[in-house]
Amino acid sequence: MIIFPAIDLMNGQVVRLKQGDFNRKTTYDNNPLKIAKSYENSGATWLHVIDLDGAKTGEQQNDDVIKTLCENTSLNIQVGGGIRSVKRIETLLNMGVARVILGTFAIKEVDVLSSLTKQYPNQIIVSIDAKDGYVTYHGWQETSALTTIDFCQQLTDAGIKTIVYTDIAKDGMMAGPNFDDYQRLSNETDLNVIASGGVSSYGDIKQLAKMDIYGAIIGKALYTNTVTVKEAIRCSQDESYLV
Repeated sequence: MIIFPAIDLMNGQVVRLKQGDFNRKTTYDNNPLKIAKSYENSGATWLHVIDLDGAKTGEQQNDDVIKTLCENTSLNIQVGGGIRSVKRIETLLNMGVARVILGTFAIKEVDVLSSLTKQYPNQIIVSIDAKDGYVTYHGWQETSALTTIDFCQQLTDAGIKTIVYTDIAKDGMMAGPNFDDYQRLSNETDLNVIASGGVSSYGDIKQLAKMDIYGAIIGKALYTNTVTVKEAIRCSQDESYLV
């Protein structure tokens, strides 16, 4: 299982939101590159970056930071937040981003996904942010009438191979992931699932790995020093790891 340390950006700073609420923000650092380098030095190979300004308003205010991360680390960087056009996808890929994460765009323009997956194989993934079993969008501010499983089938039909799945109720709460949802996704879809939201202990990581989940995103638990990148990676790869 791949460990994806997370950096959420707002106004160029590293922040975290609680349950996706922009009014419940904690700022952790004003130097995203320093944080990314520390993850790289701890053995991470991927970095999960969300442009919260883009997610909220559709306006990109953190491109300089994202470009700096691409140019000054060897990390494979996947970026989401406010990616609502093909032009934006091209801009990020040309910047050096390894994969773009589509949210609202994938919901609104699902018919375009098939051509995108053919044009950019393995570089397009979709974020499913769920609330009570339904897909949300526009920075978690609106809920659609589409169930997560139905949406997964649409994505599979469009050629998407990998999703990031977040249960909003778990995000930033340090209370563990929604394991039932991940088990259901594993059982009922053929997608590579990256778990996001609530991963807060080595036990969480080990349980996800046992479920054969493709990856796990860790955010707040790193900033509060509840887990470390180095030990998280070890835990995800070593079945004998004691927790």
